Amino acid sequence: MKRTAPLATRDDRFFWDGVAVGELRLQRCANCGKRRHPPGPMCPWCHSLQWRVERAAGRGVVYSYVIPRHTAIESQGEPVIVALIELEEGVRLVSNLCGVAPGAVRNGMAVEVFFTEFEDGVRLHQFRPAGR
Repeated sequence: MKRTAPLATRDDRFFWDGVAVGELRLQRCANCGKRRHPPGPMCPWCHSLQWRVERAAGRGVVYSYVIPRHTAIESQGEPVIVALIELEEGVRLVSNLCGVAPGAVRNGMAVEVFFTEFEDGVRLHQFRPAGR
């Protein structure tokens, strides 16, 4: 599978550095304490520029999903499932859902993170049904 490497910025480099070592990392505002994703320089609630990094547990549920019919990504003959995952920590992030047939995916399905290395050293977070 050919994937494009993510372009890390000052605001999200910590996230991609975490993925590189098998960790899912989130931002937490140092002022109001709210977690946020996607990462950004300023808290959208209190406008503080101070934040810290926390490691997420990597567990959550499928909040929503789509199965693109015309995708540029090959998935070994399997349809690609793009899911919005609601993490236990209360934030949502977009990822691929693997290890489940498209007809078996349900909103609210428990999932867990895992990390996959693709061609050219591109490493990405993915999710699969919990307990596998």
